[in-house]
Amino acid sequence: MSLLIINKPDVTYCINLFLPFDLIFFAVSIIFNCMNKVFANADVAIFDIKSNASIMLGGFGLCGIPENLIDALKRKNVTGLICISNNAGIDDFGLGLLLKTHQIKKMMSSYVGENAEFERQLLSGELEVDLIPQGTLATRIQMAGMGIPAFYTPAGYGTEVATGKEVRQFNNKNYLMELALHADFALVKAWKGDSMGNLVFRKTTQNFSTSMAKAGTITIAEVEELVEPGELDADHIHVAGVYVHRVFKGTNYEKRIERKTVKL
Repeated sequence: MSLLIINKPDVTYCINLFLPFDLIFFAVSIIFNCMNKVFANADVAIFDIKSNASIMLGGFGLCGIPENLIDALKRKNVTGLICISNNAGIDDFGLGLLLKTHQIKKMMSSYVGENAEFERQLLSGELEVDLIPQGTLATRIQMAGMGIPAFYTPAGYGTEVATGKEVRQFNNKNYLMELALHADFALVKAWKGDSMGNLVFRKTTQNFSTSMAKAGTITIAEVEELVEPGELDADHIHVAGVYVHRVFKGTNYEKRIERKTVKL
């Protein structure tokens, strides 16, 4: 085996040179930057996301979605993506941008009713879709982060959701076995974060994002405000930095409202 040996004052690193070049580059950059997780922008942070990757995208509706990272994926033009998200965005925002450019191969979601392009691609057979009850989707992601491989739920029993799934009875009630849901990458957007990757979310933006951040093999976070370690109140941190691999300060947030109601 060919190894790259890097000697530091207090430790020696050995890197397998048969790994893909981008992983070697990432490992070396981390070593020489003293485990620096801070990246300049979204385009740099997604350097190793390739076509056919599975990606979790946090947020609830359009609230708290990783806008910068979605735009970067569009610019990079990766295709064949499997996207796991509470929703599919709208026609000209959020994941709707990636649907419009046909970069998404499969959507795993619970609510998709606001996107006409999603509907068109589904009905024409252009898009694979796995509609998952919202509670089941949230729990599958949560279980992945906790290291629990499967769980039982009554949601979906007796419907198409149950097709091909194991059924067990507990206390005279039927339950489906659902598997934990992992992804190659988890992309989330937080209100505040520090250079160690600790994240703080605001209100509704916690939905899905806090669980997804723990369920991705690589988690990338964009934040509205990036601070130094120690500046965040430890009691207010929602996701510990141990789960986050890369963080950057986002820009130009639109924060669109899905349906604006001005009177009843």
